[in-house]
Amino acid sequence: MWIPTEHEKYGVVLASFRGTVQHGLPLEIGDTVQILEKCEGWYRGFILKNPNIKGIFPSSYVHLKNAVVKNKGQYETVIPIEDSVITEMTSTLREWGAMWKQLYVKNEGDLFHRLWHVMNEILDLRRQVLVGHLTHDRMKDVKQHITARLDWGNEQLGLDLVPRREFSMVDPDEISVTELYRLMEHRHRKKESAAPASTHHLFVHVKSLMSANLGEELEVFFHIYDGRENRPLSERFFVRLNKSGLPKWPEKAERQCTLFVDLGSSDLRKDVYIVVHIIRIGRMGAGEKKNTCSVQYRRPFGCAVVSIADLLTADSKDDHLLKVYACNTEVEWYQIHENIIKKANSRYNLSGSNTGLAVALQLLHGDIDQLRREYMGLFTRGVCITRKLGFSDIIMPGEMRNDLYMTLEKGEFEKGGKSVARNVEITVYVLDADGQILKGYVAAGSGEPGVDEYHSLVLYHNNSPRWAEQIKLPIPVDTFRGSHVRFEFRHCSTKDKGEKKLFGYSFVPLMQEDGRTLPDGTHELIIHKCEENTSFADCMRYLKLPFSKANLPSNNQLLKGPKESFWITSFLCSTKLTQNGDMLDLLKWRAHPERINDSLSKLKEIDGSEIVKFLQDTLDTLFGILDESSQRYSLKVFDSLVHIINLLQDSKFQHFKPVMDTYIESHFAGALSYRDLIKVLKWYVDRIVEAEHQDHIQQVLKASEYIFKYIIQSRRLFSLATGGQNEEEFRVCIHELFMSICFFLSQESKGISPVAQTQAVFLRTFPAIYSELLKFFTVREVAGFVRETLASLPAVVQADSPLEAVKLQCISKTVESQLYINPESRCILLPVVLRVLNTCLQEQRDLVMCARIFTSMLSLIKKEENGAVDPAVSEEVELIVESLLGVLLRTILEISNRPQPAGPAMRLQFQDVTGEFVACLLALLRHMSDKHYQKLLQAYSSKDDLRDFLLHIFTVFRILIRPEMFPKDWTVMRLVTNNVIITTVLYLSDALRKNFLNDKFDYKVWDSYFYLSVIFINQPCLQLESFSPSKRKKILEKYGDMRVMMGCEIFSMWQNLGEHKLNFIPAMIGPFLEVTLVPQPDLRNVMIPIFHDMMDWEQRRSGNFKQVEAKLIDKLDSLMSEGKGDETYRELFNSILLKKIERETWRESGISLIATVTRLMERLLDYRDCMKLGEVDGKKIGCTVSLLNFYKTELNKEEMYIRYIHKLYDLHLKAQNYTEASYTLLLYDELLEWSDRPLREFLNYPMQSEWQRKEYLHLTIIQNFDRGKCWENGIILCRELADQYESYYDYRNLSKMRMMEASLYDKIMDQQRLEPEFFRVGFYGKKFPFFLRNKEFVCRGHDYERLEAFQQRMLNEFPHAIAMQHVNQPDQTIYQADAQYLQIYAVTPIPESQDVLQRDGVPDNIKSFYKFNHIWRFRYDRPFHKGTKDKENEFKSLWVERTTLTLVQSLPGISRWFEVEKRELVEVSPLENAIEVIENKNLQLRTLIAQCQSRQMQNINPLTMCLNGVIDAAVNGGLARYQEAFFVKDYIMNHPEDGDKIGRLRELMFEQAHILEFGLAVHEKYVPQDMRPLHKKLVDQFHLMKSSLGIQEFPAYVRASPVPFTNGSPRTYRNSVPSIISPDAGRGVARRSYPAVNRYSSSSLSSQASNEVSNITGQSESSDEVFNMQPSPSTSSLSSNHSASPNVTSSAPSSARGSPQMAEKHKHSRDNACLSPRERPVSAIFPNPLDPAQRAPAHQIGDTTLPRSDPNLSAPDKVRATPSSWSLDSVKERAPAFSDTVGKPICPPVPPRPPYAVSSAKNARPQSPGPMSRSPQKTVMPPFTPSPTECQSTSLVSNSPVLSGSYSSGISSLSRCSVSEASGTELPAGDHPPHPLPPPGPLPNSVSSSSDEPIRRENKTPPPYHVYERNNPRRPVPLPHSLSIPPQVDPPALPPKPHQLRTGSMKLDGSADPRLPRPRPLPRKVSQL
Repeated sequence: MWIPTEHEKYGVVLASFRGTVQHGLPLEIGDTVQILEKCEGWYRGFILKNPNIKGIFPSSYVHLKNAVVKNKGQYETVIPIEDSVITEMTSTLREWGAMWKQLYVKNEGDLFHRLWHVMNEILDLRRQVLVGHLTHDRMKDVKQHITARLDWGNEQLGLDLVPRREFSMVDPDEISVTELYRLMEHRHRKKESAAPASTHHLFVHVKSLMSANLGEELEVFFHIYDGRENRPLSERFFVRLNKSGLPKWPEKAERQCTLFVDLGSSDLRKDVYIVVHIIRIGRMGAGEKKNTCSVQYRRPFGCAVVSIADLLTADSKDDHLLKVYACNTEVEWYQIHENIIKKANSRYNLSGSNTGLAVALQLLHGDIDQLRREYMGLFTRGVCITRKLGFSDIIMPGEMRNDLYMTLEKGEFEKGGKSVARNVEITVYVLDADGQILKGYVAAGSGEPGVDEYHSLVLYHNNSPRWAEQIKLPIPVDTFRGSHVRFEFRHCSTKDKGEKKLFGYSFVPLMQEDGRTLPDGTHELIIHKCEENTSFADCMRYLKLPFSKANLPSNNQLLKGPKESFWITSFLCSTKLTQNGDMLDLLKWRAHPERINDSLSKLKEIDGSEIVKFLQDTLDTLFGILDESSQRYSLKVFDSLVHIINLLQDSKFQHFKPVMDTYIESHFAGALSYRDLIKVLKWYVDRIVEAEHQDHIQQVLKASEYIFKYIIQSRRLFSLATGGQNEEEFRVCIHELFMSICFFLSQESKGISPVAQTQAVFLRTFPAIYSELLKFFTVREVAGFVRETLASLPAVVQADSPLEAVKLQCISKTVESQLYINPESRCILLPVVLRVLNTCLQEQRDLVMCARIFTSMLSLIKKEENGAVDPAVSEEVELIVESLLGVLLRTILEISNRPQPAGPAMRLQFQDVTGEFVACLLALLRHMSDKHYQKLLQAYSSKDDLRDFLLHIFTVFRILIRPEMFPKDWTVMRLVTNNVIITTVLYLSDALRKNFLNDKFDYKVWDSYFYLSVIFINQPCLQLESFSPSKRKKILEKYGDMRVMMGCEIFSMWQNLGEHKLNFIPAMIGPFLEVTLVPQPDLRNVMIPIFHDMMDWEQRRSGNFKQVEAKLIDKLDSLMSEGKGDETYRELFNSILLKKIERETWRESGISLIATVTRLMERLLDYRDCMKLGEVDGKKIGCTVSLLNFYKTELNKEEMYIRYIHKLYDLHLKAQNYTEASYTLLLYDELLEWSDRPLREFLNYPMQSEWQRKEYLHLTIIQNFDRGKCWENGIILCRELADQYESYYDYRNLSKMRMMEASLYDKIMDQQRLEPEFFRVGFYGKKFPFFLRNKEFVCRGHDYERLEAFQQRMLNEFPHAIAMQHVNQPDQTIYQADAQYLQIYAVTPIPESQDVLQRDGVPDNIKSFYKFNHIWRFRYDRPFHKGTKDKENEFKSLWVERTTLTLVQSLPGISRWFEVEKRELVEVSPLENAIEVIENKNLQLRTLIAQCQSRQMQNINPLTMCLNGVIDAAVNGGLARYQEAFFVKDYIMNHPEDGDKIGRLRELMFEQAHILEFGLAVHEKYVPQDMRPLHKKLVDQFHLMKSSLGIQEFPAYVRASPVPFTNGSPRTYRNSVPSIISPDAGRGVARRSYPAVNRYSSSSLSSQASNEVSNITGQSESSDEVFNMQPSPSTSSLSSNHSASPNVTSSAPSSARGSPQMAEKHKHSRDNACLSPRERPVSAIFPNPLDPAQRAPAHQIGDTTLPRSDPNLSAPDKVRATPSSWSLDSVKERAPAFSDTVGKPICPPVPPRPPYAVSSAKNARPQSPGPMSRSPQKTVMPPFTPSPTECQSTSLVSNSPVLSGSYSSGISSLSRCSVSEASGTELPAGDHPPHPLPPPGPLPNSVSSSSDEPIRRENKTPPPYHVYERNNPRRPVPLPHSLSIPPQVDPPALPPKPHQLRTGSMKLDGSADPRLPRPRPLPRKVSQL
């Protein structure tokens, strides 16, 4: 049976448990579990990191830990009982662990590794703490180290700042808000900027000396030198180096490293240097040869100098290589460092070019104890300390030091009978009083142990040597008396075996007889002459002699000559010895009582360091004098005491205050002194008002704290000694003293008078007296003293008086004192404090100090642990609220609205004040209870006062919620703030309901309330979803979800409003919508119904809710673009509101609004999701297009529409889709007119006129069309702009525009344009975004992008998509699947602009534009076998399924892809298939022959390969298969309706043979010699082919032409469309269309020729057998020549897509990999369909006597086609060389081509140029439409009224340039005349363009831009040259093409596919934009 656990509540998992049992809970090692129940060795509970999953686990797998349970029951919380630092470490490391892995993912390697090291370090420290073997101090250090590391990691990872007190986390509920703020601020400041250390240390590590001329040992001396004062600042650090320049004792690290300690901040300046002196130990001369002499001398080597300031900027880890210099003459050695510093180059030089001293130098900051903790390794391995000369800036009381520094300065010696000067060496000894040498007390420097004797440098041949060598004599204090130093002088001879001969000595005693030490300074010592063998064993003999010339008797004959002298400089640094005689006189006052007065007077002149050395002795002396001679010396002693007390205020000696405190507590014995001290103090106070000079009195008052300490201690000693006698007398004295103080404080003075300054001095020290008074008086008595004293101050003080600030400082210290903490005294002092604070806050002065006082006051108010409130505390809170709450709110408002002061320091102070006042307000509100709120609200007598209060507090709350209120990592403080705010708002909302509803309704207060509530809910620190699970859990446990609480409160208040709700519609729609977008389900459920309420009230008021709808739509866009809202919200919004409006009368309109808003959300969510992706891709662009169209068509929001136009434009520019960018910007351009209407500033456009903005847009669009190589469109805009410039006579710009237009024409002719590929993409499945889901699109590929690349790009954009392996339409299971399916294959464009394509003489460069622009329709062919497949001849059953896709807009447009609007399916019979194949092959042959004739091909290989493929295939059975299939009797009998088609096929075969014959003739002319055998073979095979076809000679119509092929070849068009086949013959689903275009570049023709025939036979290419047309049952013509990657299929030939670089063989092999032969497309056979509406039987066009068919012309177009000569030339312009061949019979004759009937110019319908670029979806550009006036002026039929304002015309809407579209009417099928049509008359406007309108006008999505009314009366602009209509003249006869006439049964259904008119444009509101 499961029993709830009592004690087993918390445990840690010891071993992993898989949880394989029923209800088992899987556990991992280290998981922490909370246990709920137990049962026979099993526990039931959950893992703390995932509390939602509960289960059972074995008890043996868990180690139990002690824990505290809070909130026992269902929602109990378990907190382990362990060190809070351990708990924090554990939770923090868990949180870091997840984030640490993310750092690796984000490639933040540096932080990743640093955090890893810190985590390991924390784990190691955690183990140390858990073991529990650390000492208390070590535990403190470890915890400090841990918290520092935790704070560092939190800061690096952007986590919250943790408030701590003594390393433990603080619970914000258990301390005051003001205290919490102080802790947070302290930690923030500590993190922000560490206080600059006042103490610095220099670490030096000597590595080596590098020099070429070593060989002797070296001594290296370092010291710090002040270049400004020319003196050393430190003692010397001494390192010995061996002969190699390396440290002599490398194993002793302490001898190579030192720390120069106690450098002050003033020492880190540029003129403080590290000076290095290097001494060599060896022979006298550096270059001397080695001799027998073994004596070594210390000789100068070199010097190096580096400035300490350079170390501040250098990298501390780098080693420094110091240059070593040598002096030119040894005489200068003593000042070489000064010369180097002064750069006196003439006095020194480099000691060697490669000489350098390698040292590590590093500056360290902080006190020495801190360094020991931070650089433990440094101190553990050993480092010697090198001290400053003298004491550091701060002297510590326990510091023991007794160092005597001596510097051997210089000497003056006689020659001593020598001819050259001496080599003098000094030996130094220290001797004690008994004359014994003190061992080890002579130190050359730190780093090396002391020695018994010291040998100086030897300067060569110098009788006036200057050594400047410093030595240190650390002689013990007890040995100092009687000791002396002896200096022995020796001459070092370089001869005589290098002996050192003694010739004199000097000495100096260290202490004088009166106890004073040797004075600091330079001493000239007497050199006593002696013999070489003199013994100094009895030192008493020479100690009687004078040692210094200063104390030399006048008639002493024992000395050498006056020139021989020796100078030393001494400096004593001792904490025990003094050189001051006055100090000694004072301390020995009993020996000389007559000197007391003089000694007390001289005390002030003694140096402070001397006084603190003997502080206790000095104080004993003073009080001893006072006890014995109080009457005589009381004033002098008092003054001396004041001097000493104030001396300790100095920062240098402040650490001696504890010494004085200890003296007072333990050593002070003046039991009677209090009387004299009180008496003298009162005497001084009474004299203040009359005294002229206040300086001394101010000094007395500064010392009043310690004077009172002495007074109280003296009285206590007296009471102990006498049993408390004279207590009343003492009380009276103190009361009288305070009366005197109160009197002097009450004196008013104007300005800054001396008395006011004295008052200020007293107030500064007054609070320090409280603690002393409390030792003797009760709390209430002391509080009375303080109250009276503060009350005695003058009430009115001058504004410029310092007294007011000091008064506040005094109150601040009072509030922080022990006196105020006591509740008894607090009730006495509080009114005084509140009165002062209120005054200051009202006047807005001294706010920093006010905040400090207020903070201290509130931090003392604490609630009881059980939640009960102490009545005294409640009364205190009530007093504060009554006095300060109102003024506090005003103060916060005032300082928040005040501009922040300049300067970082001032700004910091400003922020501190604001933060502290805010903390005070929060603390005060948190302490307020129901009773306080009731009293507060009742205190406002008038409604206006209450209104002002509510407005104030709501405004302040809004300020507190601002993100900048607290630093971003202060989440703890923000949560406390929010908790206080919501608690207060709940109290105040009741007052709002009671006082400001119904007839007393006040909009401003309610609006402020709602505004506060909304921003409260939306603040980032409450969005729990963005937090980690652990952080979210903590917040929910402590505070709950405060957003839901506030949301419920908003709903409740909203329901109370009643009819006043109308005041907040539509103003509150946006804010409430923002609240509902917060991803909190409960909040959404509460808030969304408010919108129903708003709709209902708005319906009541105005009968509709247009305002609600408009506001919702406006706000949704901005809010969702900020990342708010999700799919769940959309569904919730829809369901809640639909449910709410079910019973409303306005249900229908409500459903409409909800549906609109929901659809907008769908699009906005898709848009936002797409925008999150990195690079610009099709998804982003498609999504933007979808949203843009929605705003235009469904919402009619012009401003949003224009905004998204520019977003789309930016996307296109980023993706380099320049053509699409142009079309996009045209959408905005279309909304503008050429008017002078002013437009406001909008987006990035300045305020300007509409004309200027449109001009700017035109220029930008032209530039982008140019970059996108869509120059034809740019020309139209150039003309429109030129027209405008001309109308304004702006000829300068007109000239530029014309030149720009000309440059575009040049680019059309000169630059190459790549032909894009088009791909059909189907997006199936529910996982696609809304705008793609279950739709199909056609996409325009990028440059050079083929099917595989496109497919890969799509799969990259949709990484979760599955590529479908077939091209069939998917079924419903795919549509409804929860997945993404992509179906991709290539499609072939069907050009619209047939007129230009069929016109002779138009170059390829121009035609290429019209082939791939303005494309509405695309085609895809799939071959299949119908019926039984004949294995012998598969062509009999080979059918083609042809799919035609119609888009909603033409490509290119505003996108690279557009949705398919209509899908048409037809089937092409085998016979028609054969006709198309042969037509296309004939077309290819003509093209190649023409190119060969015109020398456009560099070699003849393509033509050779094509001829070989066709002839060889035909010989081997290619065409024969067609004969077998269709010319047999059985087929003709079974298909009587195909008679005409069979005839057509026969004609084409003959035509092919005719072309081949002509081609062979051309081939013979140009074939190179080495290919003649191949040509002969081709000729022979051709004759075989003719005979196989049964051709003996060509039919009459083929031979009839007396004129050969124009330009020597049968000329046709590169892009031609075969004549239409009768619908009846196809047995298809609908009317069939035929291929229109085969697009080949010359470089790919040969392979393409092969592909064409291989598609007939199904055989693959090979180098030898090219297109062998053999019937093969195993191979099929189903295989496409275009590639299909494994996931997609293609339907257009690769070579037709403008990629001449890749060999067709490779293209071919990569194509149809994924399709079976049955499924493979044959678009290569049928590359270009023709719109059925553009087809007509051939007999409507030409003479019936000659069967003609131009496969690229539709019926209406052929009627209106421009006449030209017929030729097999390519579309490129003919070369001049062609004229030579005209008329020459180089080929079989061809019958003449009868002329076409020429249509009227009015009926001619030229196609406008469309843009060309590469991107997935772009809008359509239908033909240009002129304005009516322009049409009239050019005698063209104008557009119908319907068209002129619709979207139907494309680029014509770009410009004022009038390119007319005068469309003729299409004749119904069957009504076409059998003879050429006469020129028809003018057509009425109403029917113009009717032939074009039904084809493309219906559109579900608006096209890119529309044609607006163009009533511009300015002159019309002529058509572009390429589109101009030729004059009506009889054209030359067209040479015929041998096509048979189609039968009359082939009718054209002209009424097919009628289109609805397109939607009208947006209403014009551009005046605002």
